[in-house]
Amino acid sequence: MPIQNSPYAAFAALLASNGHAVSPAELHGLLLGRSCAGAGFDSESWLLDATDLLDSEPSEQVRQALIGLQEMVKGELSGSEVTIILLLPNDDAPLAERALALGQWCQGFLGGFGLTARDAALSAEAIEVLQDLAGIAQVQDALEESEDGENDYMEVMEYLRVAPLLLFTECAKPLAAVPKPALH
Repeated sequence: MPIQNSPYAAFAALLASNGHAVSPAELHGLLLGRSCAGAGFDSESWLLDATDLLDSEPSEQVRQALIGLQEMVKGELSGSEVTIILLLPNDDAPLAERALALGQWCQGFLGGFGLTARDAALSAEAIEVLQDLAGIAQVQDALEESEDGENDYMEVMEYLRVAPLLLFTECAKPLAAVPKPALH
């Protein structure tokens, strides 16, 4: 029996009930892509980008969910142990549905990164990560419901939990701390 109260399913239901035909995976990818490109964590600019993807002004409930998503990503990227948890369907969802969401996540990430990226040259590794994401976005239908398909999906998912960190480290370097004035 599928778990219907997963974060992905709950967010998908919220979006659908508000007339938005966007997947939570694509929104999360957009947010993470723009964050890794150096957008920072200003909620107003995030809400503007999300509104563009949603094609309409979000309800207050959707706005709060988007802000919560941003707070989660901010915590993941700025915490002492940088980890990324992808917003994707649970493992009990059909592989085709999970692969589609993975592709949507990659499309969202590339869109968010492209919206925010500065003119600075990227390293060869960063360019390779972006090319990998573009490739993954295209193979949504290539995974078959099998043990090999499951293994391939898990490998790609693990890659996507690590690869964006290279882009974040390279493009979204935190500002240097301002030294506090000495008290005498």
